[in-house]
Parts: sequence; structure tokens; C-alpha cells
Amino acid sequence: MKKTPEMNTRKIAAPPPGKNKHEKKKAMPSGQAPAKRRTGASFPIVGIGASAGGLEALELFLKNVPPRSGMAFVVVQHLDPTHKGVMPELLQRTTGMKVFQAKDRMMVRPDCVYAIPPNKNMSILRGRLYLLEPVAPRGLRQPIDFFLRSLAEDRQELGVGVILSGMGSDGTMGLRAIKEKTGVALVQDPATAKFDGMPGSAINAGLADFVGPAEELPRMIADYFRHAPLFKPRPVPENKTLSALGKILTLLRAQTGHDFSLYKKSTLYRRIERRVGIHQIDNIAHYVRFLQENPKELEILFKELLIGVTSFFRDPETWEILKTKAIPALLASRAEGSVFRAWVAGCSTGEEAYSLAMVFREALDNLRPRGNFSLQIFATDLDRDAIDKARQGLFPADIAGDVSTKRLSRFFVKEENSYRVAKEIREKIIFAPQNLVMDPPFTKLDILCCRNLIIYLEPELQKKLMPLFYYSLNRGGVLFLGNAESVGGFTGLFAPLDGKSRIYRRIDDSVQAEPVEFPVTFFPAVPDLQRRAHKEPVSLQSQVDQLLLKRFSPAAVLANDRGDILYIRGRTGKYLEPAAGKANWNIYAMAREGLRNALADAFQKALRKKPAVIRGNVKVETDGMAQEVDLAVQAIEEPEALKGMVMIVFSDVEASSEPGKAPGKAPGKAPGKAPVRGTRATELERELRQTRQELLVAREEMQTSREELKSINEELQSANEELQSTNEELSTSAEEMQSMNEELQTVNVELESRLEELTRASSDIRNLLDGTDIATVFLDNELHVRRYTARATRIINLIPGDVGRPLADIVSNLLYLELIEDAREVLQTLAFSEKQVAARDGRWFAVRILPYRTVDNRIDGVVITFTDVTAAKTLEAELREKESQLRQLTESLPHMFWSCLPDGACDYLSRQWIEYTGIPEPEQLGYGWLRQLHPEDRERIKAELDAAVASRTNFISRFRIRTKDGEYRAFKAHAVPIRDANGVVIKWYGSSTEIDAWTRAGQGVEKGRGSDEGEEEKP
Repeated sequence: MKKTPEMNTRKIAAPPPGKNKHEKKKAMPSGQAPAKRRTGASFPIVGIGASAGGLEALELFLKNVPPRSGMAFVVVQHLDPTHKGVMPELLQRTTGMKVFQAKDRMMVRPDCVYAIPPNKNMSILRGRLYLLEPVAPRGLRQPIDFFLRSLAEDRQELGVGVILSGMGSDGTMGLRAIKEKTGVALVQDPATAKFDGMPGSAINAGLADFVGPAEELPRMIADYFRHAPLFKPRPVPENKTLSALGKILTLLRAQTGHDFSLYKKSTLYRRIERRVGIHQIDNIAHYVRFLQENPKELEILFKELLIGVTSFFRDPETWEILKTKAIPALLASRAEGSVFRAWVAGCSTGEEAYSLAMVFREALDNLRPRGNFSLQIFATDLDRDAIDKARQGLFPADIAGDVSTKRLSRFFVKEENSYRVAKEIREKIIFAPQNLVMDPPFTKLDILCCRNLIIYLEPELQKKLMPLFYYSLNRGGVLFLGNAESVGGFTGLFAPLDGKSRIYRRIDDSVQAEPVEFPVTFFPAVPDLQRRAHKEPVSLQSQVDQLLLKRFSPAAVLANDRGDILYIRGRTGKYLEPAAGKANWNIYAMAREGLRNALADAFQKALRKKPAVIRGNVKVETDGMAQEVDLAVQAIEEPEALKGMVMIVFSDVEASSEPGKAPGKAPGKAPGKAPVRGTRATELERELRQTRQELLVAREEMQTSREELKSINEELQSANEELQSTNEELSTSAEEMQSMNEELQTVNVELESRLEELTRASSDIRNLLDGTDIATVFLDNELHVRRYTARATRIINLIPGDVGRPLADIVSNLLYLELIEDAREVLQTLAFSEKQVAARDGRWFAVRILPYRTVDNRIDGVVITFTDVTAAKTLEAELREKESQLRQLTESLPHMFWSCLPDGACDYLSRQWIEYTGIPEPEQLGYGWLRQLHPEDRERIKAELDAAVASRTNFISRFRIRTKDGEYRAFKAHAVPIRDANGVVIKWYGSSTEIDAWTRAGQGVEKGRGSDEGEEEKP
């Protein structure tokens, strides 16, 4: 019924055998995005659970996600609550998708990655992420299970669960929920995981649809959704679909012997479609052919159809009602010492059966006064593998999310990374395989628990089961159904115990409203063993051995040290008989009257003394007649296979003839002999003496054993209490240590990644400094050397041992005695200092001192850089020398020289100009020289100069300049633009030559010519 689907591991996503024969469409290349992108609320969300060693697996996974896959990815890790989350920054390096740290009420978008923040639990509802404060202790948190369960409810078949490297079992219960809602589950191959705890737990639970390396899982997800009907609906007609479904059910019945025809077609079709999508088969009709060619797939499909998802105390409120109302009412109506019988139909791996036993125990403890009641639970399921697992009572550690800490400490025993149900609970339950539809039911029940099974059955079958449940329950018995189930139209058989729950009470009417149809099991006929073509040859020796063993060897039994019979040889019915009631194969319970005491005494002595213990002439009463028996009990030491067992041999004693009795004569008194009555009295006296002696020995041994056991019991109780207390402390410490270890593993991986980044950055900075060929020295706040570049050793005599020494103690080649003082001043003022300093070998350096600022803007020393400016200094000296020579040359000529900037502003006037005008040079720079021109010439000259600057042509003009005596004299000016390699004007150079004498001479000549012409005109 309910059962965890069997694991279907696939190391690669290759098509199954036979697929190419039936598919009509060619599969898209692996890794390609789904053919149809989902938008809105219909896109898949992939929940990724990882723990210790998971960062590398996450990077490999996200690096291989197909571009524009149309899926969203939510990463859930075990993080240190006190550690700042850096997961988004680390993951962003490996994927082109946007990576966010999840925030409360953040909407999930496709093609994005969301990482859980530290110290939070995360769930999803209608596509929004919600962050919650964790309530469980640090060692008991299961954040991966918490999120995957909410993802299963929110996304249904579009939910994907992925489990990567990690310790523990977190994520296993979450994958169960994903599978229940027909989602898909993927697990990293444990061989490729740094820590295989989480992947191994999921695989051992049979929950993995795909298993592979982390880098292969994204392609498997893409292939699954590309072939799943959710993304590409198949246009299969209804009649063909039903025909294919009927064929599949026929194949299942032939393979497993179980008929699923009365299960709901929608459930069957959904589960089959899921298998079709996993194998990437074109349609359900081709899947029928695939099943015919692959019988193993029939077994896996059978597991899938068993709807195998369960958990402890599912729907806790309903279990609380069962404990506080239903069970106390049953106890109140039963007599003291009653045995309560319960049946859990469809128990899967046993969680609900164990939950019922725990709740009954708690309800019994709350009963005042406490009664002497016992419980017997029959737990059945269709799947034998589930029954075998349920019998073990071993569950992963993540059940802590469903079972309270109090119940864990009381009803479970911690074993490494798992919990085992305590023996007192396991002993209450009998697990057995059973088909609810075909096999006979259990009867005389007080509680019948059948949860979340009926909803998967057709109404026709539901109508048959309800009268059957009514018949199985005692008067006033309780029927416990799932939250989505009800008794339907059978309100005349069951009445609700509580309006909110699905707990019903059997109505005790004398008239049965519905007929009960009992299931019938058809057993296959046993083949006729006599029809054997070949007969083995008869061996004379074997025939004689069999005759001797059968007629002349005594009857014997082989038992263990507790008296449980393991093997019977010969006819032992005269000595042993089954006791009434529950079957009990123990010699103490089966020994006949007269044999019981002697057998018990001989058995215990044989265990203690080892040699064979023989009791002769023991009278055994069999069917009203007495038989004397010789009893031999031997503890076996050899062979090794039988060591520790006990052999018990029974030998009949032949009755002897009475004295004086002849054959064929009637009995009578023999002459001179005592009567028979005296013989009988003597025999009774002998037996009485023997009995008294045995009783005395037994009493002494019992007294001694009682005292020893009392002392041992007290010591054991004290030791048990101490061990229990220590065990609880160790369990808590182990859980906390495991949690802290996982968190430290995650932090360690992050720190390793940061260290790699730091090493890479350090290498980049070193290469940068060496590449720029700039000498650099780093000093701390005490001006001690912290680090330096190789170039700096050519300026300051630094060696590796100088790290940590004061810079003032180290010899420098610079003529810079104020270096230390300037560094201290920079530390105090935080203003940089820059000077050009000469070295003893004639080189020059530009020394720049800056404060050293950390990432968090804290001053932690100074940085001193030394830039070699020797070439610049040499060129500067040469230029100054040439400038000096040029000045001397210009000042030796009778002309006045000047220079202007590209915009025409004057920046140099020669000595002749200054002496001529008598005005200091600073007052004439720029356009101040225009004030020395004649007022009539100023505007004209300014306009001509601007025109020359605009047209970048030579400037030629005449103007009058005022002398220092206030007289104006005429000058001719000529300036040319100086251009760079690109033709851009960078300077104007010009000269002014006095032409006043020539101008005056010219004016005189003109006047003379005018006088002459006037005289000639006179008469």
C-alpha cells in the first residue's frame, strides 16, 4: 500500500534499451534548454541541499546549468549562525545567472539562484520565499528537509529536489515529500562527493530517480522536463491511453500477482507518466513495449504505484486527539488486564505503526489510576521490502523534525547517524505482508488505522472496504483515517469522534446495514512432485540408516540456552505438547505433567556444569497413563555451529514383570513376598524423598540466586541511570558537534575559496608592482617595515630579515634625512607628502608618502613609493641651460622679445621690454602689456592678435609703445605660432623692432613733398 518507491539510480541519462526502436522523434541534444519555457507560476523550482564539502559540488552544478533553462534554483546549506553569509559572492563566479541572498517575501524568478542566509529556516509559498527563525537547537536543525517539504507542497510535480555532498541525513525526508507530489529527486553520486552521508541516506531510502556526478545532474533535469508531459503534452487519444494503461496493469499483475485495476486511473496515469518522463520515452504506448523488454522496470513501477510516503506523527493535531480522547475512552470501557488489538493497514516502513504504539504508551501513562493493559499491533503492507525495513525500526536522524526531543529520548536509541525504536515499542508490533484487497482482514480490533490509502482507490473498492472495516472492529472500536479521507456514505456504520479530525467510532447497531464481501486469495496449485521423469537410485546404506533412526533411536530435541526448541528428532508427543493459547515453542511450557520439574532442573544443571545430566525413571503422564522415562540433558560444545545449544534425549523405560507372576496366569500373591500395595508405598516414599531433596536444593539455589540478582539488579540500575544520563549528554553533544562540524566544513570551504582569491590578488599586486618598476615600502603605525618590493632594495639597503625593524635603523642611499619625520607627519595629518630627493650616486627620486588605508577605512601605517626621476632631472637641467642661453642671446640683441600662450596671453617679456617701459614684468603678463600701447592702437592690436590666434597664422602689425619717460615710439611686431607634431599651436614667439626714426623720416619726406607741390601750384 504505502511504500517508499524503490530506488531507480541512473549513472547517466542515456535512453533505456529498446527506446530507439519505438521513438518517432529524435531527442534534443543533452544539456539543451527545455523546448518550451515556463513562465509565471508554472516554471520548475530546483531545491538544492548541500552541507560539508558542498561548495565545490554547487559550483560544478551551477556551472553546467543550460543557459536560459527556465528554472529557478534555491540553495539550502548548513551555515554557521554567527558567520556572515558569503555564498552568493562565491556562487556568482561560476554562473551567468543572477545570484541573490534570499530575503523575506522575495519572489522567485526563473534563471536565478537564491541562497539561504545564515541562522534562518526557509520555506516557499506561492512562489515567494519566507524566512523564519529556527526554533530547534543547533544540533537538531534540518533546514534542507524544511524547505524541500514546502517546495513539494508549493510546486507539486514541478518541484525538483537535489542532494549534494554533506554529512548526516538532512534532505531524505524532504525528498520523500517531493516524490509524494510526483516531483523528481536527484542525488550526487556518493563516489564523487567529499562527504557521502546525505547522498547515501537518500539512496538507501530508495528515493533517487537519478544518481550522477554534480556536473551531470543539470543535464538530467533538463532532459527530464523536456520529455515530461508537463512541458510537451502528448496528443494521445483517450481510448489508446486506456488501452495502454490496461496492458501495463496486466503486465504488473503477471509479474507481481497484484491487481491495480481498482486504483484511481488518474493516480496510476500520473505515476506512469513520471516513469515515462524519467526514461525519456515518446509516449505511454511505447512504454508498454519497454516494460515487456525490461522486467526490472516492472518491479520499479510496482514500487512507484505503492504511494510510499509516510512519516512519524503525520498531522500532529490528529494524533493528539487520538491520545487524549479516543484511546482513553477505549481504556475506560475495557476490563483490567485487557489486550488491545490494533491494525495499521498500509504501514509502509512502519512510522505510523510505531507512532500508534508510542501514543498508546503515553495515553496509558496519563491514565489515573494506571491500569494493567497491553497492546498488540498488526502492521501490514503490500511491499515485502517495506515490511523488512519496518521490522528493523531503524530511521535516519532527520526524524527529529517530526519527533519531539522528549519522544526521541524515551522511545528511541541513538545509533551513529540514526535512531532505532526502543525494544519495548518494537515488541508491541507484528509486521507482515498483506494485500488489503485480496487477503483476509484482522478481526476483533480496537483500533484500525488506514491513513492516506483509500483516496487512491476507486469508489467501487472503497464501498467494499468500509463494511469490512466495520466487521473487523470491536464494539466501540476506532477507525483512524487520513485528513483527506472520510467514511463517505457509511455514516450508519461510523460516527465522527471529533469534528475536526478523521477519527471515527464504530456504531454498535444490531442490524448490519451493508453486506461484507470477504477477500479471497487464490493460491497457485502445487505441481505434482510425483511426476518426475528421473528417479534417484536406491542406496542400501541410506535405507538401513533411515530404518535405524526411525525405529531404534530415541526421541530428542535441540534447544537454545533459553529453552526455545530449534529442532525435533523422532516422536516427542509423549513428552512434549504445545501449550494452549499463543504458540510457544519453549520446553518449559511444552513439558508434560511429571516431566516439567525434572526437565527444568536437569536443563539448568547442564548449562552450569556442562557434563551430561541424567534423570532416570521419571514418570510422565500421557493421556491418563504413566510412562517412565530416562532423561538425558547435554550442553553442546562441539561442533562450533552448535556450540551453546542443549540436546535433550528421551528414552522410554520398559515395565518389568511383577514377582511371582507367570505368563498366561492371573495375577496373584507370590508366596513370601510383600503385597503390591507395599511396593506402591515404597515407590511413593522414594519419589517423595527425591522431591524433597530436589526442592531443598532448588530452594537453596533460588535463595542464593535471589540475593545475587538483587545485588546485581541494584548495581545495574545505578549503572543504567548513570549510563542513560551520560548517553543523553553524549547524544546532545554529538548532535551539536556534528552540526558544528558541518558548519565548520562549510566555513572552511569558504575560507579556502577566500584564501585562493587572496593568494591570486596578492600575486596580481606583486606582478603589478614589479611591472610598474616602482620601489615601494610598507610601514606600520610604528614605522616598522611590514613589506617591500624588490626594487626598493636598490634605494634602501633592505634584506628579508629587516621585516619588523624600524625604518630609521636601516641605511638609505637617499640624501633625505627628513624621511622619518615626514612619515610621522603623514600619519598625524593624513595628508600625503611628495618630494624630489637626490641619492648619493647622483640619481633623483620622487618620494611620495601616503597613509595606508584598510578595506574598512582604517589607517594602519604608511606607504612610501620611490619613482626614479633622474632622466627627468637631467632633461630639466638641460632645458634650463638652453633657456638660459636663449635668454642671454635674446637680451644681447637690440630687439624686444616676448612669448604668448596658445590663447594669446603673454607669459614672457624680455629684459629690453621691461627696461623700455619701466613697468615690472608681472604687471604686463597676460594682456597687461596692452596698457603700454597708445590708446588709439590698443583695440586694433587686440583685434588683430585675436584674429591671428583664431586663424593660427602669423601676427604682423605696427603700434606705438610708451617709454618709461611717457613718450610713445613706433614699433613693428612679428609673431609666429609654434606647433606640435599634430599641428596644434602650443606657443607664440614674437619680437618688436623700433621703427620710430624711420617713421618720422618718412613723415618728413611726405611733408617735403607736400610743400614742393604747393609751391608749384602757386602762380
